[in-house]
Amino acid sequence: MILRIRFICFLLFALCINAQQKSKIDSLLNVKETTSVDSIKLKTLNKITSYYLYRDIKKAKEYAFKQQKLSEQLNQLEYKIKSSHHIAVIYNILSKHDSARYYIDKTIKLSYEANNLEQVSISNHSLANLEISLGNLDKAEEINSKNLEFNKKLKDSFAVALSYDLESSIYINREQYQLALKSVLNSLEMVEALNKRIRIADAQNKLAVIENSLENFDSSIEYSEQALEIYKEYEDIEYQSQIYNILGISYKFKKDYTKAKAYFNKSINISEPNGYLSILIVSKSHLIDIYMESQDYPNAKKLIDECLEIADSIGYDAITTYSNLRLAKYYNKMGNYNKSQKLLDQLLTEGNLELEGRANAYLTKSETFKLQNNYLDALHNYELHKKYQDSVLKRKSEKQINELRIIHKTEQKEAELVLQEEEIKTLNAQAENDKLTKLLYGGGAVAGILTSGLLLFGFRQRIKKNKIEREKQEEIYKHEIAFKKKELASQTLHLVQKNTFIQELKENLEKIKKSPELFKIEFRRLVMLLKKESAEDKDWEVFKSYFSEVHNNFDQKIKSFSSDITEKEIRLASFLRMNLTTKEIASMLNVLPDSVLKSKYRLKKKLNLEKDLDLTQFLNSL
Repeated sequence: MILRIRFICFLLFALCINAQQKSKIDSLLNVKETTSVDSIKLKTLNKITSYYLYRDIKKAKEYAFKQQKLSEQLNQLEYKIKSSHHIAVIYNILSKHDSARYYIDKTIKLSYEANNLEQVSISNHSLANLEISLGNLDKAEEINSKNLEFNKKLKDSFAVALSYDLESSIYINREQYQLALKSVLNSLEMVEALNKRIRIADAQNKLAVIENSLENFDSSIEYSEQALEIYKEYEDIEYQSQIYNILGISYKFKKDYTKAKAYFNKSINISEPNGYLSILIVSKSHLIDIYMESQDYPNAKKLIDECLEIADSIGYDAITTYSNLRLAKYYNKMGNYNKSQKLLDQLLTEGNLELEGRANAYLTKSETFKLQNNYLDALHNYELHKKYQDSVLKRKSEKQINELRIIHKTEQKEAELVLQEEEIKTLNAQAENDKLTKLLYGGGAVAGILTSGLLLFGFRQRIKKNKIEREKQEEIYKHEIAFKKKELASQTLHLVQKNTFIQELKENLEKIKKSPELFKIEFRRLVMLLKKESAEDKDWEVFKSYFSEVHNNFDQKIKSFSSDITEKEIRLASFLRMNLTTKEIASMLNVLPDSVLKSKYRLKKKLNLEKDLDLTQFLNSL
């Protein structure tokens, strides 16, 4: 009953808000039509444009240009600046980047003429946002960092909060989520103190994105729903469509495709008629995956074509690559292997694919060859996929380690600033103490006590500083070990898949052997090649090096139990430590499962283990 009453109250409140907003715009439109005073009309046009900016982008654009025209006629510098800023924001929303940059530059120039430093700050914020949209993160960071210092000098806490919010966007795009979280929490604290509800929603929006990226989907959904409530209250449809996307992505990864599709379609229903192309293309891209997963290939193909068209119109290269990779997968599903291979070759030779894109392209190409029973080319492309995938994992680890270093340096700077402030206080105290010494003969004793206290304080601060440095270094080492574990798991999977693949290829060649008059010469060559491949120990050496780093010289520990343990038995012990099954180990060692069981028995005997003691459990305890 209580919940029902609260729900009704919420509806009444929402209706009140909507009624007030409707009344406001009706009143403004009435003033605009009835007034004969140009200055009042200009002021009203500015308010109408602001009202429609995030509610109806087409109307906002219409009134912004009317505002610009009238401000030029009246030569009103203040409203020239406001109209130019509005048009810049509109073009940024519509992904018209060149036009947006033109009007941002124009606004900054006019603002300096008027000595309007607040608007200079706002326009620099827009410029940094534009650079993020174009993927120029270093440039965006440079602009925003200068703007942050500029806002601090102006002592404009709201502008500082906006700079922190934008800083979090830059870190999110770099996948540096701890730094992003710190920045957005700084922003949230300030906008809450200023009671800026719409900006509180923006911070919650960022928190939802961060949690989503960290795969904390329930938490992401919670933040999204909080932000959505405020955006609906303010009738901010652009950001509503963004939030629907985040909700859709969360439910997609939770495998709740029904809810995911519903939210993506809600986003499309807002972004498509309003021309929010950068939001629209995200919704459609994620829907492609859902349709491919549910084998709804006609709808998937329709969306792939639409995404390619939108990406081309706004120069969104990442989505173009993503859509072409999905198109190649679609061709594979339709049995058009030549089309798939041709498209993938084109993507790989263009040279503008990032590491992750190349890894995915080679994986899809491997699948294409495998579907055609061309196992040699499939294996070759799979190995190229692994090469680039390992580079992606390495780069991700480097980003995480670099993020920790940035956090460490930042905290180190903050600690130094605290020490400097304390030193200033100390010097001031010493100056006061010197005055007292001149007046009082007994001041020397007091000065000595004060100096001792300050030395003690400095010593404690130094201990604290060293502790912070040590903890950060330990955290970096933990991340490096975690990366090694990921690489080890990746290498293990590679070995399993490679040997399984070779076994499958051998079986296939045995079938070919039945036609000796056609494949006699080719068969002998391939068998020799496979034997050579099976005997290759390079992969084992790579695995062994990673394994040794993660498991603290495991091979030496094994040898300490018995000096006659062979390299093959160490290899078996390592695979058991990785919890691989007997079948997987047999595949990797190119032996029958029965041989693995016999080898386990011999190893257990050499280790002098009791009959009832499980070998794998014992190895995991080392």
